[in-house]
Amino acid sequence: MSESERETPTSILHAVRVVLHEPQDPINIGATVRAMKNMGARDLHLVRPCAYEPNRIEQVAHDTRDIVARIQHHDSLDDAIADCVRVHAYAGKRRAAKWLRMDPRRAAADLLEYAPGKPVALLFGREDHGLPNYALDRAQVVVTIPTTEHMSLNLAQAVLVSLYELHVLAGDVTRQLARPRRHASAASQRQFELTFADAELSLRSLDFFHTRNADHVMRAVRSLLFRASPDARELDLVRAITIEVRRSLDRVRVELGAAPREAPPASTRTVGIGGPGATEAE
Repeated sequence: MSESERETPTSILHAVRVVLHEPQDPINIGATVRAMKNMGARDLHLVRPCAYEPNRIEQVAHDTRDIVARIQHHDSLDDAIADCVRVHAYAGKRRAAKWLRMDPRRAAADLLEYAPGKPVALLFGREDHGLPNYALDRAQVVVTIPTTEHMSLNLAQAVLVSLYELHVLAGDVTRQLARPRRHASAASQRQFELTFADAELSLRSLDFFHTRNADHVMRAVRSLLFRASPDARELDLVRAITIEVRRSLDRVRVELGAAPREAPPASTRTVGIGGPGATEAE
């Protein structure tokens, strides 16, 4: 076992074998390898492939030497899938035979039921005519990718769609998105209550509740913010906005020659960690 294999945790997708039946273009082999690398599959089996140079494959699919080194060749399809316990064949055209048919999402769930054991296979055919009937006869499931009436997916595109569904369903996402540079912690219940209290005070300053039920409005505000799930920095911004509303009202009153109006008390319904009538001083 190589050092890279020891460092890479075992994936359920390592049981998934991609089988290309008589691929005709080295570019499609390279693009298939690239799709496999991105989605976590590693075993590519080629049945009577066209001539290709491994170095050229690596030029098409960068940093895939590990997969290219594992490529296996077979003289017959039967040899390529002999030890597989489940075979899914991808076909773009409807045939008269009544094979068990699935779409890629349902097929991914079906295949992963068998993957923890022996190998399972995704089978794809030639670029010109797809898989012949005798190849489809060897599959337990025939998979068709839903498209428009155009129905002209490239071989490697079909491979990518099938592996993507498996990758997502397996929860085997190996590339984690980085956190924002200024990552904020989750908002505390105290922060929520202070924000609700200040929001209510500001709405009362605007006489917003003159024709509206305060309890109903504030309950909707609570529901809205809870569903939005703001982090601590975002919630502080919301609270600062509500406080600035009151300050702006006071400035306008001073400019008009009126004394700043005392903030009306918040309703006793706004009870929480911040307590009723919490203000910006807290």
